Amino acid sequence: MRPAVEADPSSPILSVRGVGKRFGGFTALQDVDLTVSAGERIGLIGPNGSGKSTFVNCLTGALTPEAGSIVFDGHEVSRLPAWQRARRGLVRSFQIPRPFKRMSVVENVQVPLRFARSEPRSGSSEQEALEILARVGLAGRGSASPKDLSQVELRKLELARALAANPRLLIADEAMAGLSDSEVDEIVEVLEQLSRDGITIILIEHIMRAVMRFSERIVVLVAGRKVADGDPATVMRQADVVEAYLGQ
Repeated sequence: MRPAVEADPSSPILSVRGVGKRFGGFTALQDVDLTVSAGERIGLIGPNGSGKSTFVNCLTGALTPEAGSIVFDGHEVSRLPAWQRARRGLVRSFQIPRPFKRMSVVENVQVPLRFARSEPRSGSSEQEALEILARVGLAGRGSASPKDLSQVELRKLELARALAANPRLLIADEAMAGLSDSEVDEIVEVLEQLSRDGITIILIEHIMRAVMRFSERIVVLVAGRKVADGDPATVMRQADVVEAYLGQ
């Protein structure tokens, strides 16, 4: 695994400047800036249609922005394909888990161990996969089939597959959607532990109590623009943020 990285505000792990993305005549993102220091826990929120998914797709390589720059770990990555960004340590999980259904849980984690890392792997991929499963609370479930997992276990498997790529920055995309209150708490606890292990995390989520508990900083997108960025309590009192969620 990569060593934990101490937070250094003078040297951001991610620097996004002026990112814009259009789909035909529709502007999905306009002039979005974001700076993330190593070790930060950031909540990225916004109403449906605010541009969160487009922004994440631009960061991770599923989409290419028409404007702006994305610098990760000191390197411009705006034009790199997704797999190259993942190998540099810019990794995401997905809102809808899609495990390989004909593979066991541990085999699902072995796939990114073998193909998503830049450095050679030492030792047994199965043993490392089991260790990753234990980190997310799936110890003892390695031989199970994904179809036999509960919803919260599927979310944990999705995080385990992202962890197998050895992220420096993990973007967790709605990892708690559809879960009960106690299951939401389980996922937040996993993310908090990953943060303590030295992984920088951006959490995209609609469950505000989870966002408020997890985040040191909250960034708000509305209609493709960043309208707020700062301490969670202060951001959630801003008039434009309240209006975006509750109306005038």
